[in-house]
Amino acid sequence: MTVAMTELRGHLLTPAGFLRGQLRVVDGRIAAVDGDPVTEAQVRADTATPLWLPGFVDLHVHGGGGADAMDGGAAIVTLARTHARHGTTALLATTMTAPLSEVETALQAVRPHCSARSRGGARVLGVHLEGPYISGRRLGAQPDFVRAPALAEILALHAIAPLRVLTLAPEVEGALALIPALADAGIRVQIGHSTASYELAAQALAQGACGFTHLFNAMSGLHHREPGVVGAAFAHGRHAELIPDLLHVHPGAIRAALRALPGLHCVTDATSATGMPDGDYRLGRQTVTKCLGAVRLADGTLAGSTLTLDQALRNLVLHLGLPLTQASAHVSTLAARYLGEHERGVIAVGAHADLVQLQGATLQVQQVWVEGESIR
Repeated sequence: MTVAMTELRGHLLTPAGFLRGQLRVVDGRIAAVDGDPVTEAQVRADTATPLWLPGFVDLHVHGGGGADAMDGGAAIVTLARTHARHGTTALLATTMTAPLSEVETALQAVRPHCSARSRGGARVLGVHLEGPYISGRRLGAQPDFVRAPALAEILALHAIAPLRVLTLAPEVEGALALIPALADAGIRVQIGHSTASYELAAQALAQGACGFTHLFNAMSGLHHREPGVVGAAFAHGRHAELIPDLLHVHPGAIRAALRALPGLHCVTDATSATGMPDGDYRLGRQTVTKCLGAVRLADGTLAGSTLTLDQALRNLVLHLGLPLTQASAHVSTLAARYLGEHERGVIAVGAHADLVQLQGATLQVQQVWVEGESIR
């Protein structure tokens, strides 16, 4: 049997901090990590030495490279390759609210990619079902095909392709009672696209909901007499996803969320317009327009993003001033842990060789490895 082995050298961000040393990759996994401790300041100053971080993990991806997860066919391959070039080594293909038959077709297209990764692309870990079990009063950019949730229906979708995350508005009829059964099925229920009160959102958390979909966006906001879903997240939540493109959420609100939620992980909410020139694209059934870095519906509503997680990392470090170690956790480790993926989002012996090499000063992507495959 032939054993594929590679050694990479440079500054390595490990759970213990930065090391200057080397790691060995054998058959797609990290077999050894050795080196001497160095400070982050030394790492950032030494731009001649390769800087290696854990590969990024994105739990909310609608599309990229002109392809949408609802398209079926080769769309999943295209979006996985588009995001991999920007350092994302694992992701969840994310659906739009649509008639049930269209959701089923999209899941059927995703299914084979959950068991077999396409060369040159990120690993598809499963599906984030963002709708149709949401509030018609907080659609955001979702089309109005909302429906009341039914356990048998959701489990049937789960049987087509693994639903790792499901966005749910707890005020929708029957939603609250389903949360324990969904949690028992291994589906992480996130509160989102919701007008719920603080009290109802807190009750959903007590029932087993464990996160929030694109925190602040398409949910009842924080007011000192009506704390809403955001207030429940701050008061009782541990995990939430957030879009740090500096358009969806003000930097001050991002700072507040970072202090309040220890498990906050960054997502892109990327659309098919990601990696493409300005123009018109599809987001599920919707036509969206990319212009000046934003994606919007015809009425001006933000409709997902063109963000990639390497840019998210740069925003956290270069605009918000986070230490690189902390920013890296928010775009990789915390998302992986939230999903129960303990062999991703970390540079450690036994983990998948999911790695991104950055230039130390600009944090631009130089190389990407996915499960031991060098794709850039």
